[in-house]
Amino acid sequence: MTTKRTDSDRVEAYTRALMEAGTEGGRAARDLQQLRHAIKFSPEMLETIADMIGSKEEHLIDKVYEEFKERLDNGDLTISVDVTTAVPMDDELRDKVREKCEHDFERPVYLVEHVEPKIIGGIIIEARGHRRDASIRTHLVNIRKTLSSTYVGGDQ
Repeated sequence: MTTKRTDSDRVEAYTRALMEAGTEGGRAARDLQQLRHAIKFSPEMLETIADMIGSKEEHLIDKVYEEFKERLDNGDLTISVDVTTAVPMDDELRDKVREKCEHDFERPVYLVEHVEPKIIGGIIIEARGHRRDASIRTHLVNIRKTLSSTYVGGDQ
C-alpha cells in the first residue's frame, strides 16, 4: 500500500536535500538567501542555469550575463529556433532553414540544432511555443492512424 505524501513531507524532503547540499558545500547560509529569490526566476532561467551546471559550464554564467545584458541593451530581437533532424544538417540546408524561419517569424533567428535518428528523416522546427513537425516518423504514425480508422476492425 502506498501512502500519499503530504505537503509537509515534501517540504521536509526538499529542505533536507538543500541543507545537505549546502552544508557539504560550505554554502548553507548563502543558499538560504538565494532560495528566497529563486521564486522570481522564470522556468527558462532555472532550466538554463541547471543545464549550465549539469554540463559543468557554470564558469560561463558571468559571460552569459554580460552578453545577455549587451543584447538586451542593443534591442536584439533574435529568436532561438530548435531544429531537429535525423542526421546533422549541412551548410546549404542550414542556410535554407534559417532563411525560411527568418521569413516566417519576421525576425533574425539563431538555430539550435538537434540530431535525433528516431525521426527517420524530415525536420521538426520549434520556436515561441509553435511546433512544425515534418518528420517521416510523424507522417508514418499519421498514415497508420488513417489506415486503421478506415478499415473495419482496425486498431484505433
